[in-house]
Amino acid sequence: MKPTAQTAHPHTRADLVHIATQAMIERGLEPEFSNQVKQQLESISGLGHESGPDIRDLTQLLWCSIDNDDSLDLDQLTACEALPKGAVRLWVAIADVDALVRKGSAIDRHAHINTTSVYTSARIFPMLPERLSTDLTSLNEGQDRLALVTEMVFDADGALSGSTVYRAVVRNQAKLAYDAVSAWIEGAGELPAPAAKVKGMDAQLHTQDDLAQRLRVRRRTAGALEFETFQPRAVFDGEQVVDIRQQLQNRGRQLIEEVMIATNGCTARYLSHHGGASLRRVVRSPERWLRIVAVAKEYGEALPTEPDAKALEAFLARRRRADPLRFPDLSLVIVKLMGRGEYVAEIPGAEPIGHFGLAVQDYTHSTAPNRRYPDLITSRLLKAALAHQPHPYSNAELGQLAEHCTRQEDAAQKVERRMRKSDAALLLESRLGEFFDAVVTGATLQGIWVRVFTPPAEGKLVSNGANLGVGDKVRVKLIAANVERGFIDFELAG
Repeated sequence: MKPTAQTAHPHTRADLVHIATQAMIERGLEPEFSNQVKQQLESISGLGHESGPDIRDLTQLLWCSIDNDDSLDLDQLTACEALPKGAVRLWVAIADVDALVRKGSAIDRHAHINTTSVYTSARIFPMLPERLSTDLTSLNEGQDRLALVTEMVFDADGALSGSTVYRAVVRNQAKLAYDAVSAWIEGAGELPAPAAKVKGMDAQLHTQDDLAQRLRVRRRTAGALEFETFQPRAVFDGEQVVDIRQQLQNRGRQLIEEVMIATNGCTARYLSHHGGASLRRVVRSPERWLRIVAVAKEYGEALPTEPDAKALEAFLARRRRADPLRFPDLSLVIVKLMGRGEYVAEIPGAEPIGHFGLAVQDYTHSTAPNRRYPDLITSRLLKAALAHQPHPYSNAELGQLAEHCTRQEDAAQKVERRMRKSDAALLLESRLGEFFDAVVTGATLQGIWVRVFTPPAEGKLVSNGANLGVGDKVRVKLIAANVERGFIDFELAG
């Protein structure tokens, strides 16, 4: 059937920016920097400069960053060395943001309010001013920067045999992107040009990828859960949304994910070993486990009556293989039933809560201080421990910060989810009357929801679908798209 849609988009990127700004304010987040922040920023004349015997010079290591194509706030670098008998020494450098953003300063107070950068397609709302996060505190290519370095040694099986933390000066030798690195690793592309310019970087990347895959196998064997959530990103051509693409997991992302999980574990244990409280990232054992058991039963599978991460991971792996098309929807159901991650203040001697989803006991957020406030807090705790100085936060203060960061992170995620709906509505508002193939993703008393495949977008089915269930494939017609409210409505094709 010939589409009956209009040809022009009534809304533009500027409308999305306005909607996102309002959504930030409604959720208790501050979209703009105050005059006090701007005044402090003007007073910063350059990089944070510190020296001393406790700050090592590691600028000659073959450091590289791997991030999104458009990322400018570079928080971490990696480097490695192959050792005898298949062992690997891995260095992970994290930007020393605290060198310029001191506790209690105007910039720190703004970061404390939002606690995270908020990423929407039309505009990024950075936690720190861009002059810092994309320049002075970013581990930019070819620039010397202060960093906190975690040095780890893994044996041939990927087991951690030792680690330490110290301060250093580092230099990013190659700014790389996930997709290009992944294509090269998988033999589908050339070695990215920034890596090709650095002698030995190809071997570095192969060694890091091999180690990451070993770490990945160990975590999954221990019961780490692997989900595939629905998080599409809008693609712009000037002021118009021209496409929406689902971000796929690949070897480049897995590489960074695995080494950062390892780093966060070492950071947590380092702070614990030095007798201080820490801000842990936890996912508790699911209270709604029996509901997860019931979901598995709907697929003809039996899970234990007590929470069992290994059994759940095995079930998820089987479902991914059996039905990859619907796996993102099953992932979303399980994620919701597990409960959200949260921050807690962990006191020395207390029983660790752990991270059920990652199958680890000791875990903190420490690897993204330009983007997340808990990571900046952790870097201050680490620097105090390294210098044998008093803790910069009391136990009570850490407890309050944990609750605040959890609350604000939840608000930020709601803004991002809200804007993904408006992105899709903007793309689809010129396609009213068109037909799409879709799958039912939700069926409740409140209504039935479907996800169309191309472009990947979700909406509500407003026609009678009483006999439909989650997972059913349907043909739908787009009848409404409201950009301001993020609503998309379909009806069953006649």
